[in-house]
Amino acid sequence: MTHLTPAELDELRAALHGEKALLEEELAEHGRKVGGDWVGTAKGFEGNEPADEDEADKMEELGTNVALVEELEKRYKEIVAALQRMDEGKYGLTASGEAIDVERLKANPAATTNI
Repeated sequence: MTHLTPAELDELRAALHGEKALLEEELAEHGRKVGGDWVGTAKGFEGNEPADEDEADKMEELGTNVALVEELEKRYKEIVAALQRMDEGKYGLTASGEAIDVERLKANPAATTNI
Protein backbone atom coordinates (compact mmCIF):
# COMPACT_ATOMS: atom_id res chain seq x y z
CA MET A 1 0.00 0.00 0.00
CA THR A 2 3.01 2.28 0.07
CA HIS A 3 2.15 3.60 -3.38
CA LEU A 4 -1.13 5.03 -2.03
CA THR A 5 -1.21 8.24 -0.03
CA PRO A 6 -3.30 8.44 3.16
CA ALA A 7 -5.73 10.76 1.33
CA GLU A 8 -6.10 8.26 -1.52
CA LEU A 9 -6.69 5.45 0.97
CA ASP A 10 -9.34 7.51 2.76
CA GLU A 11 -11.05 8.30 -0.54
CA LEU A 12 -11.00 4.66 -1.64
CA ARG A 13 -12.22 3.42 1.77
CA ALA A 14 -15.13 5.88 1.60
CA ALA A 15 -15.97 4.69 -1.91
CA LEU A 16 -15.92 1.06 -0.77
CA HIS A 17 -18.14 1.77 2.24
CA GLY A 18 -20.56 3.75 0.07
CA GLU A 19 -20.85 0.97 -2.49
CA LYS A 20 -21.22 -1.61 0.28
CA ALA A 21 -24.16 0.30 1.76
CA LEU A 22 -25.86 0.58 -1.64
CA LEU A 23 -25.36 -3.12 -2.30
CA GLU A 24 -26.84 -4.02 1.09
CA GLU A 25 -29.95 -1.96 0.23
CA GLU A 26 -30.31 -3.60 -3.18
CA LEU A 27 -29.76 -7.07 -1.76
CA ALA A 28 -32.45 -6.48 0.87
CA GLU A 29 -34.81 -5.19 -1.82
CA HIS A 30 -34.47 -8.27 -4.03
CA GLY A 31 -33.65 -11.02 -1.57
CA ARG A 32 -33.10 -12.06 1.99
CA LYS A 33 -30.14 -13.28 3.97
CA VAL A 34 -30.07 -16.98 4.77
CA GLY A 35 -27.15 -17.94 6.95
CA GLY A 36 -24.22 -16.00 5.54
CA ASP A 37 -25.53 -15.82 1.98
CA TRP A 38 -28.23 -13.91 0.14
CA VAL A 39 -30.99 -15.59 -1.87
CA GLY A 40 -33.38 -14.01 -4.33
CA THR A 41 -37.05 -13.83 -3.41
CA ALA A 42 -40.29 -12.80 -5.09
CA LYS A 43 -40.87 -9.72 -2.95
CA GLY A 44 -44.44 -8.52 -2.57
CA PHE A 45 -46.00 -11.97 -2.84
CA GLU A 46 -45.14 -13.41 0.56
CA GLY A 47 -48.17 -14.48 2.58
CA ASN A 48 -50.66 -13.91 -0.22
CA GLU A 49 -52.83 -16.50 -1.89
CA PRO A 50 -52.06 -15.54 -5.48
CA ALA A 51 -54.39 -15.95 -8.41
CA ASP A 52 -53.05 -18.06 -11.29
CA GLU A 53 -51.79 -15.03 -13.23
CA ASP A 54 -50.12 -13.69 -10.08
CA GLU A 55 -48.33 -17.02 -9.66
CA ALA A 56 -46.74 -16.60 -13.10
CA ASP A 57 -45.66 -13.06 -12.18
CA LYS A 58 -44.23 -14.38 -8.93
CA MET A 59 -42.17 -17.04 -10.72
CA GLU A 60 -40.88 -14.53 -13.25
CA GLU A 61 -39.88 -12.08 -10.51
CA LEU A 62 -38.22 -14.87 -8.54
CA GLY A 63 -36.15 -15.91 -11.56
CA THR A 64 -35.06 -12.34 -12.15
CA ASN A 65 -34.26 -11.70 -8.49
CA VAL A 66 -32.26 -14.90 -8.05
CA ALA A 67 -29.92 -13.94 -10.89
CA LEU A 68 -29.73 -10.32 -9.74
CA VAL A 69 -28.99 -11.26 -6.13
CA GLU A 70 -26.21 -13.60 -7.27
CA GLU A 71 -24.52 -10.73 -9.14
CA LEU A 72 -25.05 -8.25 -6.30
CA GLU A 73 -23.71 -10.71 -3.73
CA LYS A 74 -20.63 -11.39 -5.86
CA ARG A 75 -19.83 -7.65 -5.95
CA TYR A 76 -20.67 -7.32 -2.24
CA LYS A 77 -18.12 -10.01 -1.39
CA GLU A 78 -15.51 -8.26 -3.55
CA ILE A 79 -16.11 -5.03 -1.61
CA VAL A 80 -15.90 -6.78 1.78
CA ALA A 81 -12.67 -8.50 0.70
CA ALA A 82 -11.19 -5.16 -0.43
CA LEU A 83 -12.01 -3.59 2.95
CA GLN A 84 -10.40 -6.57 4.68
CA ARG A 85 -7.26 -6.18 2.55
CA MET A 86 -7.19 -2.51 3.58
CA ASP A 87 -7.32 -3.47 7.24
CA GLU A 88 -4.53 -6.01 6.72
CA GLY A 89 -2.30 -3.56 4.83
CA LYS A 90 -2.53 -5.58 1.61
CA TYR A 91 -4.88 -3.29 -0.31
CA GLY A 92 -3.89 -2.06 -3.75
CA LEU A 93 -1.67 -5.02 -4.53
CA THR A 94 -2.13 -7.92 -6.92
CA ALA A 95 -1.76 -11.50 -5.67
CA SER A 96 1.89 -11.38 -6.77
CA GLY A 97 2.49 -8.16 -4.79
CA GLU A 98 2.53 -5.78 -7.77
CA ALA A 99 1.05 -2.34 -7.08
CA ILE A 100 -2.33 -1.71 -8.71
CA ASP A 101 -2.50 1.63 -10.50
CA VAL A 102 -4.29 4.32 -8.46
CA GLU A 103 -6.51 5.28 -11.41
CA ARG A 104 -7.58 1.63 -11.70
CA LEU A 105 -8.49 1.58 -8.01
CA LYS A 106 -10.44 4.82 -8.36
CA ALA A 107 -12.42 3.27 -11.22
CA ASN A 108 -12.91 -0.01 -9.34
CA PRO A 109 -11.93 0.20 -5.66
CA ALA A 110 -12.23 -3.58 -5.29
CA ALA A 111 -9.79 -4.31 -8.13
CA THR A 112 -7.28 -7.09 -7.55
CA THR A 113 -5.48 -6.91 -10.89
CA ASN A 114 -3.97 -4.34 -13.24
CA ILE A 115 -5.31 -3.96 -16.75
